[in-house]
Parts: sequence; structure tokens; C-alpha cells
Amino acid sequence: MLRSAVLVTASAWVLMPEASLAQSSGQGGAQSLPPVTIAAPEPRRRAAAPAPRRAASQAPTANSRKPQPQRNVGVVETPRSPVQGYVARRSSSGTKTNTPIMETPQAVSVIGAEQIRDQKPNKLDEVLRYTAGVRAGTFGADTRNDWWLIRGFKSDDVGLFLDGMQLFYTSYASWKLQPSNMERVEVLRGPSAVLYGGSSPSGIVNVISKMAPAEPIRYVETGVNNFGNAYVGFDVGGPVATNSENRKLFYRLVGQVQNGGTQVNFTPDNNYFVAPSVTWKPDADTSFTVLASASKQDTRGINFLPYQGTVTNAPFGKIPTRFFAGDPNVDKFTREQEMLGYQFERNLTDDLTFRQNARFAHIDLTYRGFIGNGWDNINAASMARYNWYAKNTANQANLDNQLEYRFDIGPVKHTMLFGVDLKGYQIDDYQAFNFGTVPPINLFNPAYGLDIPITGAPFRNFLITQKQAGTYVQDQMKLGNFTLVLSGRNDWVETTQAARDTGAIVAQRDDSKFSGRAGLIYNFDNGIASYISYATSYNPIIGLNAQNRLFLPETGRQAEIGLKVAPKGFDGYFTASVFDLKRQNVATTDPSNVLLQNQTGEVTSRGIEFEAVANATRELRLIGSFTAYHLFTSKDLDPSLIGKTPTNTPDMLISGWADYTFKDGPLEGFGFGGGVRYVGSSWADTANTLEVPAVVLGDLALHHEWQNWRTALNVVNLTDKIYVASCASASSCFYGDRRRVTASVSYKW
Repeated sequence: MLRSAVLVTASAWVLMPEASLAQSSGQGGAQSLPPVTIAAPEPRRRAAAPAPRRAASQAPTANSRKPQPQRNVGVVETPRSPVQGYVARRSSSGTKTNTPIMETPQAVSVIGAEQIRDQKPNKLDEVLRYTAGVRAGTFGADTRNDWWLIRGFKSDDVGLFLDGMQLFYTSYASWKLQPSNMERVEVLRGPSAVLYGGSSPSGIVNVISKMAPAEPIRYVETGVNNFGNAYVGFDVGGPVATNSENRKLFYRLVGQVQNGGTQVNFTPDNNYFVAPSVTWKPDADTSFTVLASASKQDTRGINFLPYQGTVTNAPFGKIPTRFFAGDPNVDKFTREQEMLGYQFERNLTDDLTFRQNARFAHIDLTYRGFIGNGWDNINAASMARYNWYAKNTANQANLDNQLEYRFDIGPVKHTMLFGVDLKGYQIDDYQAFNFGTVPPINLFNPAYGLDIPITGAPFRNFLITQKQAGTYVQDQMKLGNFTLVLSGRNDWVETTQAARDTGAIVAQRDDSKFSGRAGLIYNFDNGIASYISYATSYNPIIGLNAQNRLFLPETGRQAEIGLKVAPKGFDGYFTASVFDLKRQNVATTDPSNVLLQNQTGEVTSRGIEFEAVANATRELRLIGSFTAYHLFTSKDLDPSLIGKTPTNTPDMLISGWADYTFKDGPLEGFGFGGGVRYVGSSWADTANTLEVPAVVLGDLALHHEWQNWRTALNVVNLTDKIYVASCASASSCFYGDRRRVTASVSYKW
């Protein structure tokens, strides 16, 4: 009965009439509001409460567990607030509560808006380039999507979260988030299904949106890069009323227009984005925020290039990085995306808080083009192509209810979290292709202007619906310097595949699974913390395998031990972790057809990670990371693949970044920064015979602030190294970013 009730609710949630919701847009999420700059705490205002009981609650007591404002500080950090410099102290991604990172028994990284500004990423995966455990930009200079691996596993499809709620995708219906609207980006490494339901067993990327601020913001920025791609952005917000006693309503409006070319001929990267939000705070215990967004992208598909001619020389040398393998008369990739959501929080008592967060998201995507398919005649520099078309429309709805209860039993302080969440997802998936209908293209004398239609029946023509309901409970128990985190969750999932033309149900799955996590961390008085954790995960994949059957759910398990160090008197921390992660029923590319996927038996990832983040001085910010792992197929129906490493996956990642800004003297306001990234070698085939070499890349930043102005020059791939980012197969290799120089100027008032 419970399963039926929750799934019916989930069904109603996702299948709301599109006429009323598809044009809406939003970003929801949990946790607290942005920080408020304060000099000293103010008395909490109580709304319509009995005076005697409330008067008593104002006095500090041993049992009062609600976080109180700190005295004599400029900013109180919350899991949603701006990061001070590069160092975050608190995060909610690992627990869904306001928890210090040093008390979280799992590896967590946080990238704040200041780091994003200094490094000037063009898209989300570039934000992650200096993060431990993450291989960002798997497919190189691809303008369509954001791609990343966490601990060796693809996680951009089921590991993307916005404000604590999932934005997963299947087929080509991927979501696109804009760095200009990111307050912070949190990376939780390791299984997270115990709190979030279906998600990547290797970790999640949780983007925290910019929220309506308590103090006015007025900001505009414009810039252009060496490929002629220019943008104009703005960020305005603050309290609606000017009277401090009436500052209960706050707003924010973030937007950007971007237009221009890229390093590949005939491939623009045009993005249009706007995100309004409004926060209402009727009293000190209540907040309600509505978030919306709408965006549109116009670009073209990535080149699928052969191994010989990119990684190794062809008879004529290398394929030029600017070469376009499609046809500008046919190729297009367009994405229209809207979201609408809210987040509500109410402190029922000093020890009891209720949160409800919801979001509806809609995407409409079209992908058309002539796709490279290996050599037709390598000696003549002639590349084969096939005709491709995909049309995806998807809706996703999330509703997350949380009840947080803080109490003490003897010397043990408890933070209990009870939750019920619903997810609904539906995709209209149409895909078709033709082999042998598109003529080859010559690399050095390409002929464009063709218009060859797709013929025949589509190979995918389905309407897929998934309804997921989950209940979870967590207890964070603190005894002295020990913190024990115990979490458990059960999910009920129903997946249905129907024919688009007739509506007839052709496949259906019902699944139910429990996920658990246990973590223990001990915080020494000298700033050192050691932890150990074990977690299982469950991920009901949305999608079809090579046989057009519904995927089996993924499962996973991980053991992790780690060390966190936050030296006393030092604004920074160091982390080290060792993990053993197994992922089962993994969806991998079919080597005989890169358009299709199959589920192998099991893939194991074992590795070690180090990360350092510091505001070393007033002037100097530092980041460093080291990742090394052994990723291999541990079970498979094909015995020749046992012990082999999947394609696209480097075995080592090393990076370091520093930024220095003069605070005094004749150079006051001037700053410079730079970074080095090492991406280890990977394989282009499942047999591990075709190696993609390692690469070392450098980045540079110069910036100057004067009064309200800021100018900056950012360079990605400083030496203009030509390299292959990865290969999915011998006929599917992808060039990395060439040197990209971006000049920008901004003004705030």
C-alpha cells in the first residue's frame, strides 16, 4: 500500500499538464538562506507566539541546538552562502544539514564564486578542473554538454544536482547550467543514494544557485575571447523595501547573453540565460524562496574523429583542430530549458526545523548532423559519415520534504533528519540514423551545402516514464570529539516504456532497494580529523540498452578512510582519502556501435586522493589536488575484458592553482594567477591496445581592480598545446581546448 501511494503521488507530480508548467522555470533546493553581514546578533523575532514560552526560549540552554549568530564576525557562513576566498567551512551535500566539512566523514570539495571568477570557466565542467577525484571535460572542446568523471566513473548524467535536487538525463536530453549563476559548487565523492535516491555511486556535483541577497547587488560584465565569442552579463538584487524594519522581501536577477565562434569551423557557442529569484522572510523563523530560470543554446555537434590522424599521424599528418566534419547546412544542436521551483524552511521550535523543496524542469532538444564514422580512404584524407537525428523532450519533477530534529540524550548530541522525496521523469525519445546515404568528406577540400534527409523508421521511438519515491532517516551523533553518522533509505521505483506512435506499453519494471551508510570521524583538538565510512548505493537508470530493453538498476558499494587537517590559526585545510568502490550493472558504450550501450558486470575503482585549499594570506589563494586510481573491469561476460580499463578514463590527475592580489602599495588592486593541470594517459579501446597520451596544460589569469571596476585577462591552455582529450573508440576521438584568451571588464555599484 505504501509503495502504491507514493508512486501514484510521484506520477501526478511529473505528469502535470505541460500547458501550465512547460513554460515555467526554476531552481529549488534545501538548506538555509545566504549569509547576512552582522556586527552582533539581534534578538530573534517571534511571530504570534505565547510570550512566556518564547521568552524562556530566548535564553541559551544546554538543549538549545539551533545554530546561533556568531559575535564579532563579518559573515556567518551557511551551506548556501558565498565562500570567503577559496576556503569553505560548511556544506550540506554530505548530510542535507548545516554541517562543518571537518565533521563530515566523507570527501567533500567546495568551489566558491571567487574561484569561479578568478579562473573564468566557460561552462560547468571547466569549474571542476582543479578538483580532486574529478576528470572534467571528458570529451574536450565539446560545446554541447558538461562532462565529468568522479573516481573514474561517468557522473554527469545521474550525478548533477541543483540546490540539492537531481537533474539527471538520458539519451540526449541533458541540462545546461551557467557558471554566472553559481554561488558555489560542491563535489561529494562516494555514494550518495542514501540521501538523494538514484545517483552516481562515485559521487555528485551539487550546484548552489545565487540567491536573493540581504544587501543590494548591482553588477554588469562584458567580455570577448580570441575566437570572437562575446558575452554581456548582469547580476542585480537586494531588498525590495528600503526601510530596514520592512526588509522582508528580497529579489535577484541574473542573466547573460553569449554569442560567437569556437575553435572549430561553423561551430558557434550561443547561450541566452536569465534566472530571477524572490525570497520572502516574514519573520526570523520562516523563509520562502521562489527560483526560476530559462535558457537557450545554439551550437553544433562535436567532431567524432579517428584515432589515426588525431593521436597518431595519418599519412598526411594530423587532422586540423578547426576542421568541421558535418555540414553547416544540416548540423544543429539546440536546447531550450526552463525551470520553476521553490524552497521553504520553517523553524517550528529551537530544535525542530521543517523544509520542503520542489522543482519542475522542462527541456526540448534537437540534435541533427552528419557524424564522422572513421576513415573512408585514409590515404586520400577522406572521412566516412552517417546521417543522424535526435529529438528529445523531457520533464522532471522533484519534491523533497525534510524534518530536522536536534536533541541531546545524556552526553550525546543528536541531529536527526527524516525525509520523504518524490521524483518523476518522462522523456519523449526519438532517434534515427542512416548509414551509406551521406558522402565522405575530404579534410583538406571539404564540400558543404548538402541536405540529405533521414529515411526509414527510427531506431528509438519511445515514451519512457519513471516514478521514484524514497524515505530516508539519518542520525548525526556527536559525543565529545567523535561524530557518528548513520543513514538509511528505501526507494520504490516504477519504470515504463511505451511506443510513441500507439501509446502501448512495451516494457515495464518495478524495483525496490535499501541503501545505507555509516561514517565515523574523530576531531582531534589540534585540527586533525580522521574518518572511516562505508556506503551502498542504488541507481534505477533511465534508458535503453542496445537491445532496446530497459536498463537494470545499478548498485554500488564503497569503503573509504581519510584524513582532514585544518591547522589552528591557518585559513585552509588538507584532505587525503583512500577508497575501494565497486559499480555493478554499469552502462558502457557498445564497441561495435558507439550510439548504443550495454551493461557490463562490474567495474572497480581503487584509488587515493589529496586536496589542499587555502587562503594562505590576505593576498594569496592556493589550490592543489592529486588523484591516482586503478580502474578495471572486475566482472564481465567477455573474459578478455577482465582487468582492462574502460575507455576515456585517465589513471592520474594532478593540478595546482595560485592567485595573488596586491592589497597595498603602488600595485594595489593588481593580481595574477595561474595553474598547471596534468591529465594522465587513457585508452581508446576496451582491449587497452590504443593509448591516448598524458598531457600537461597551463592556465593564466591577470586582473586589476580599481574603485568599482575590474578588468581581467584569462588564458586556458597557455602554450596552445594540441592534444586529444579522450577517445571512446578508435573512430571516436576528441580534441581538447586550444588556447582560449578571454578579456573581460566588469563594474559594480
